[in-house]
Amino acid sequence: MASTAREIFDIAIVGGGLVGSSLACALEKSGLSTVLIESADSPRAPSGFDQRKLALAKRSVDTLMALGVLPMLQTAATPITRIHVSREGDFGRVLLAADAFGQPFFGAVVLAQDLGHALALRVADLANCRRICPATVTAVHAQEHGIALDLNSSEGQRQLEARLVVGADGTDSLIRKASGIGVQISDYQQTLFVCTLIAEKASDGCAFERFSDQGPVALLPMAQGGFGAICCVDSSQAMVVANMDDVAYARYFQQRFGWRAGKIRSVGKRTHYPLRRQLADRISAPNTLLMGNAAQTIHPIGAQGFNLGLRDAMGLVELLDAPIDFSGLAGRYANRRAEDRERTLAFSDGMARLTRNEGLPSHVLRSVALTAVGAMPGLASGWVTGAMGYRGNSTFSQVAP
Repeated sequence: MASTAREIFDIAIVGGGLVGSSLACALEKSGLSTVLIESADSPRAPSGFDQRKLALAKRSVDTLMALGVLPMLQTAATPITRIHVSREGDFGRVLLAADAFGQPFFGAVVLAQDLGHALALRVADLANCRRICPATVTAVHAQEHGIALDLNSSEGQRQLEARLVVGADGTDSLIRKASGIGVQISDYQQTLFVCTLIAEKASDGCAFERFSDQGPVALLPMAQGGFGAICCVDSSQAMVVANMDDVAYARYFQQRFGWRAGKIRSVGKRTHYPLRRQLADRISAPNTLLMGNAAQTIHPIGAQGFNLGLRDAMGLVELLDAPIDFSGLAGRYANRRAEDRERTLAFSDGMARLTRNEGLPSHVLRSVALTAVGAMPGLASGWVTGAMGYRGNSTFSQVAP
């Protein structure tokens, strides 16, 4: 690379997905110079977002509203006012209503693609964030007081420096690899199928999650009475399910889910993904930190993935009190995120494994638990608090409107 003058920033965010873009929005009032590096080919048309449905915890809804993102959605988020949980072959069920806990809703459902576009629009309006796209990081160099990044961009090769680099560049994170951080991978031997469907009963704010030996099946309320449908399948059966036509898949989903929404009338285009748990051995290195899928890619059960990543982003923002000690910032971030991260990972992995266990003891324990919680909602208060995103020690004071 030819010698050129380097641009210098306080924080470089590598990855312009949902978490990286959210962080850029949250840093707008920090007074820090920020650059967002992403591979999208247009500032207002990000790539990599799809038809997956995201169940935003209430805390995430409040945060994205405070950041000015939700008003930019093409279709308004659909509130989740009730949650219905059951398990195939177990007796008992849990039915929770938000108003019983003094809340207007537990969370809300958005299309990942819509949220990605809304974030792109919001980032484009930021005054203190430089956006470089399309661009990829090709090399990472440790410096005495920060990190230098080599970029391959539409304007050719370039280099910039940052006092802190944030790796929000996904499961296959280059920043994580360049920092020498290893990963632990667990294969759930499941494939996740996602689509939109129309059922006999229109969605009315209730989110359904039904567990089975193959994994969870869920219906999330969407706008105009539709549902976002999620179905986990044993990987050994994934190609059989993938090759089903719409009628056959509707019949298959009905058999897995049941009749709580009435007859399934139609299903939309389906996408599918293998489910693997990938955890970074640590989430910080000198002048570098990880968040979102770069730090942890987890099972979709309980819809914790993006919500945890958003809390990662806000956890960093909460540490930006003047004067900022950049030399120790990454370590303080890791300490601050430890409790929330560990508890959420334990919940996600534990639920994924327990709800698949076919043994009689697990069947009895699950049934007793479902019956008890269903009969005494007060027992669910801790679970509800976590599901709404209130784990750990974050306050979000920096993003309050």
